[in-house]
Amino acid sequence: MVVPKYKFTNEKNYDYYFPLGLAYIYSTIKKAKYSITCLNLNHMKGKTASLLNKELDRKKYDVVCTGGNALAYSAISLIFSVASQHASKPLTILGGPIITSEPMLIMDLIKPNYGVLGEGEVTILELLRAIKHKEDLSKVDGIVYFDETGKIIITKSRDQIKDISTIPWPEFEEFGLSEQLDNMFCNFDVQTNAQDYPRLYQILGSRGCPFNCTFCWHDQKYRTRPIPEIMKELGENVRKYKINIVHFLDECFSIDPQRISEFCKGMKKLSEDVGYTIYWLTSLMVTSADKKLLDIMKDAGCFSLTYGFESYSPIVLKSMRKPITPQQIDKAFNLTMDAKINVMANFILGDIAETPETANETIDYLKAQGKGQIGLCFVQPYPGSEIYKYCLKNNILKDRLSYIKNDMGSFNVVKITPNFTDEQFEALKKYEMYVIGHSYCFTKPIALKKMKSKHKKRYEVTIKCPFCKEVQTYKNCRIPNKWLFGFLLVCRNCRMRFFVLSAAQKIAYEHYNISRRVRTFYKKIRNAVKRNFI
Repeated sequence: MVVPKYKFTNEKNYDYYFPLGLAYIYSTIKKAKYSITCLNLNHMKGKTASLLNKELDRKKYDVVCTGGNALAYSAISLIFSVASQHASKPLTILGGPIITSEPMLIMDLIKPNYGVLGEGEVTILELLRAIKHKEDLSKVDGIVYFDETGKIIITKSRDQIKDISTIPWPEFEEFGLSEQLDNMFCNFDVQTNAQDYPRLYQILGSRGCPFNCTFCWHDQKYRTRPIPEIMKELGENVRKYKINIVHFLDECFSIDPQRISEFCKGMKKLSEDVGYTIYWLTSLMVTSADKKLLDIMKDAGCFSLTYGFESYSPIVLKSMRKPITPQQIDKAFNLTMDAKINVMANFILGDIAETPETANETIDYLKAQGKGQIGLCFVQPYPGSEIYKYCLKNNILKDRLSYIKNDMGSFNVVKITPNFTDEQFEALKKYEMYVIGHSYCFTKPIALKKMKSKHKKRYEVTIKCPFCKEVQTYKNCRIPNKWLFGFLLVCRNCRMRFFVLSAAQKIAYEHYNISRRVRTFYKKIRNAVKRNFI
């Protein structure tokens, strides 16, 4: 199993989110007694081609597999190109959203021998058995492959795993989690601000989502793991890896307040047992937020909550199939801040139903009430989503491959709504950048001190919180350039979020509409060049 590089660099990189999906598949294959190893390219210095060829030269492998979402297209494509050209001719298997959402397109472009569609734990074992014993592949549900004539065959969809607690826990050691934890830094992301020396454990307490928003894509029904089983996994790995922050990656951790309360009791006890506070982060529906529950979560170590606000317009929320109201957004936002829990939430502009009036509803709320705590961006047509299908049907995305390779996840905005003229939409894009540059909260460090550390470019950053005015020092912050830097921090007292900027970066944010355009152009050129060297 190969973990693709998540940044265009030939240096070692620990600045990425752990590939939990691959780790689940790895542990499933390992439990079935197959001989499997992991090559995590992020922890290795050198180019993908030379690193993978060296490993394939070292040992005879029957299968090379990897996966991920479409944002990793270039890195994943390179892995399969190298493997398919190696003299040992290993078979190749691709999994994850990249193949599940666009099986015909991706099979034709990347050309793996096989693709695993949707939830992969049962499918991968049946596929490996069929390959090993030369069985009829058409009998394996949930795969895509080339037949003898080169035709792409997609088999029947696989039923989802009803009891997800039967799935083996994900593998961490073979993926180099210890190495990543030893190199983690305070300002890696908002969730790591709680600790100077964060040791972040990512976990799934559920799979799928009970909702079907148009801008999102998931192919799984909502299923939860029992809280005792979650606590058992955490109890073992918190101690093993000295974890001090737990991040739930669930699309929807729970819509049941009782389940959340049960988890909080378990988390509080675990912190008591290990002798230090384990901070944790999760997602919550705005409909579930109430003062009593939030106080319980805060008391149990909850540091940050992610909400899907999306829009402050009821018209757009209805179009997005988001079953919430502006009033519920406002209530959840204010209650969470009152509880001193950090809020992670975004408003998304540009839905199909968006109009100048609905966009102003959202922006006006953000400016008047957001206190710099709510993000603002434009909707992205993620492959498989209803908005993506709408864009294909209406010829808005004229080249699916070019979009996936070059534009997805970038600052390039796709005009989806028919309710704006091109001129109006350009004006909205400029206004969005102006709002970001003038609505967020920025501060400069009081002091910046380079640390004596085995890690390069680590600093102590002393700031005065622009909200509660408390002076705090955050150690172990990674700052590649002390004259030009900017990153988010969360106040450890009031839990409000703000940007810490150098003087030069502050000027860039004050003229954000210009600086972002320059940065977008630079990143596009840089990434195009670097793709040829990883």
